[in-house]
Amino acid sequence: MTELLGEFDFIGYYRTLDGVRVSRGMNWKQVSEATSVSQSTLARMGKGKRPDADALAALSAWAGLNPADFVPNIGRSINQQNTLAEIYSCLRRDPHLSAEATVALDEIIKATYERLRKKA
Repeated sequence: MTELLGEFDFIGYYRTLDGVRVSRGMNWKQVSEATSVSQSTLARMGKGKRPDADALAALSAWAGLNPADFVPNIGRSINQQNTLAEIYSCLRRDPHLSAEATVALDEIIKATYERLRKKA
């Protein structure tokens, strides 16, 4: 039997999905309509219940998320520099943020990340 790489980070997935929803200015009913995932499934997800594979696939396609990104890979180390660079890159692409807002958020995220990250 093949050993699993790690458990799916459902909380991280749901928080990211919720971030996409908020950034698009949508409520969960609109997400349900856009994805054909039932409102009851979305409500259960909000309470920590995992969706079935079809709902996960539909939500991932709608949000542009790769579920594999939420499975820890034992052989892959996450580098602080890459994480922060990726976040900044996302902030820069957001058309709702001014250059000043992007810099302000970047500074907040860097300071918070440094304070909360696990020391090696």
